Amino acid sequence: MFKNKTRFIALFSSLIVMVWMTAAQAYVGLCCAHCGGNMPLNIFGGGIPETHEYRFKISQMFMEMRPLRDGTRDLDTPSLVGPANGATFVAVPESMQMYMTMIGGAYSFTDDFAVMAMTNYQENKMQMKIRAANGSDFAMKSTGMGDTTVLGKYRFYKDDNLVPTRQMSMLFGLSIPTGAIDKKFTNNTVANQNGTILPFKMQLGSGTIDPIVGLTYQGSRDPWWWGFNTQLEAHLYNNNQGWHRGQEFRYDFYAMRQVHDKVVLHTQLNGWYEGTFNQQPYKGRVLGQGHAGANPANNFTSPLFNPDNYGGHKMAISVGAQFQPIPLHILELTATVPIHQDLNGPQLRDDWMLRLSYYLEVPTKKSRRYKGFSAPKQLGF
Repeated sequence: MFKNKTRFIALFSSLIVMVWMTAAQAYVGLCCAHCGGNMPLNIFGGGIPETHEYRFKISQMFMEMRPLRDGTRDLDTPSLVGPANGATFVAVPESMQMYMTMIGGAYSFTDDFAVMAMTNYQENKMQMKIRAANGSDFAMKSTGMGDTTVLGKYRFYKDDNLVPTRQMSMLFGLSIPTGAIDKKFTNNTVANQNGTILPFKMQLGSGTIDPIVGLTYQGSRDPWWWGFNTQLEAHLYNNNQGWHRGQEFRYDFYAMRQVHDKVVLHTQLNGWYEGTFNQQPYKGRVLGQGHAGANPANNFTSPLFNPDNYGGHKMAISVGAQFQPIPLHILELTATVPIHQDLNGPQLRDDWMLRLSYYLEVPTKKSRRYKGFSAPKQLGF
């Protein structure tokens, strides 16, 4: 565990140093109305690079989940530990930590159209409370690459081409199943469980190619920016384990204010809805893994194996700050805390999340901001 964390911290630091040392020279008089500088960097698919420019972003996310919740009511984990009789379970989660390193890039072909790609590496750890007659408490773990997303973003409305005060864009793309869905127990203290499949929550991807559509509005009036972002990720067919995730809908409202030449503060309302999963994986519903006595007709040994204990509606408040250390580079730190969670439980609820992002714009020779070409007359210099 320590070695993995050290490796990713070193990777994150090295990439920051690398992009800092390779900063492209560009005109900085233009407020980039397309770029991530006028949207929070944590919003999915946010921002369009300036025309004929690349955009790269690396983020490190830390997330804590606890305690259990059913609907809007928190539950005491020990009260659910007992025989697998449907009301109590042999193994019940107490808390979970997620560490995710996200890397993305984008390129804008025109003033209105850009292509983006994002992937991630995850490290998940969940503390389990075990019935004393069956074993001792332990922590489930899973690590590896998550799913990859490829998106197009098309701006179909703007009131000005270079520096719009109102603009709307649509998102469209695919989530590609590069994350594993067959991770197995390796350190379970309950007899005969090592080598069996981990529950849904510990898997790294969806296992399906999933379409994504979304809509974004952006507005501005110096020194403010504001807007909203919506996104639907549809899970339409079963993966090779015979299940699929519930439908996911996200929405984000944000407001930003420039308080210094190099500092922007922002606040957000973030929402997420997901339906229940449609059924158990093959290894559960046919081979009985995750059921008492390895019999699919018996009760679940943990609420984590029940596909009905997933999804719900969450709302959170995020606050953050962006800092521009040098032109074309942005550092952002965002903290998120929940304000409402109505969950299909029992399942772990969100507790808090921190996300650190580093963003870099790289103009090409075709860009209107590239140094070495005459500045366009629209810039006024």
